[in-house]
Amino acid sequence: MPRPRCERCQRPLDHCLCPLIPSLDSRTRVALLQHPSETDHALNTARLAALGLVNAELRVGEVFADLAELLAKPGYRPVLLFPGEQAQALAAYDETDDRPFMLIVPDGTWRKARKLLYMNPLLEALPRVTLAEVAPSRYRLRKAPEPGAVSTIEAVAQALNVLEQPASFDELLRPFEALIEGQIKAMGVDVFERNHGCSSSTPPRS
Repeated sequence: MPRPRCERCQRPLDHCLCPLIPSLDSRTRVALLQHPSETDHALNTARLAALGLVNAELRVGEVFADLAELLAKPGYRPVLLFPGEQAQALAAYDETDDRPFMLIVPDGTWRKARKLLYMNPLLEALPRVTLAEVAPSRYRLRKAPEPGAVSTIEAVAQALNVLEQPASFDELLRPFEALIEGQIKAMGVDVFERNHGCSSSTPPRS
């Protein structure tokens, strides 16, 4: 029999993350486009990001028929948060920036994210932006597939920290960190250290 789940965060009721999810406002609009294969992922950080930001939304699919309508939302400049040779490094808004960005964020493995771009030409055509400096991922349960790789919620928090400084969006990561630590506890410290190279001198926080 399946465990009852919280309808909001989709976690089991006895591990509900809602008390840790903030409600942060931002000038920047964040639109997370999630590949369907990610919806049942244990972490699903895109969902946590969308729940923690007032000015954000999460859409799930492979082909987004209403993408043109989303990108035409008045008051924003749509850009794709995705690395590439033509990607421009994000910088803080200045006084001349009367229209903040709408950050379009593909969510999935690198292969699935690239598939989303291929299947939605409007995404491929967007100006690309990226992080000039990427803080190390806190995702201790999975090795990064390539240097600079972070989870979706980390990428969003870091991007907003750059764009809207001195405002901080680190609070967005609270449920993510709690989720990671909960999974480490569930697997046991010994197993975690053996499989993920964690030093015994730095066990997961309680």
